[in-house]
Amino acid sequence: MNKKYLKIYVNLALFTALSLAISLIESMVPMPVPIPGARLGFSNIIILIAIYFYDYKKALTVSILKSFLLVLITGSVMSFFYSIVGAIFSTSAMYFAIKKLDDDFSIIGVSEIGAFSHNLGQIIVAIFFMQNIKMFYYFPILVFIGIFTGFFVGLSTGFMIKHLEKIGVFNE
Repeated sequence: MNKKYLKIYVNLALFTALSLAISLIESMVPMPVPIPGARLGFSNIIILIAIYFYDYKKALTVSILKSFLLVLITGSVMSFFYSIVGAIFSTSAMYFAIKKLDDDFSIIGVSEIGAFSHNLGQIIVAIFFMQNIKMFYYFPILVFIGIFTGFFVGLSTGFMIKHLEKIGVFNE
């Protein structure tokens, strides 16, 4: 394995570890509003950075590994299904927005799309497991919260990308 690929894989391992650590810390911090399923989503900063600097497959791998490792650490099997579907939906939507619609959305807009998609995936899982289409009524609440969290995730990601480019972390 040459040096270039080794650097990529080390970065992806670091991204996975960082997003996992952020998710774990986030799970210990109570939300200001007690709404089931609502969270800050700061680990998505790392996923967005992975999408920005790498391809879809690598970013999705980081996202899925984070979800898988999170269930191994927390033991919350049911949350795995919500997490994995949300991760696939949001990573796919954010990748499409960055790579295909780059001129149409800022990084904040891309983050908002990711928050919306993640919430949509979670609602679909809830409807499937609870066998109740009325779970969809909960979707607007999650989207409303996602507007705020997506904004701050996007703002933070933009700041991080700017500085990572400036210091040349991803230069060959």
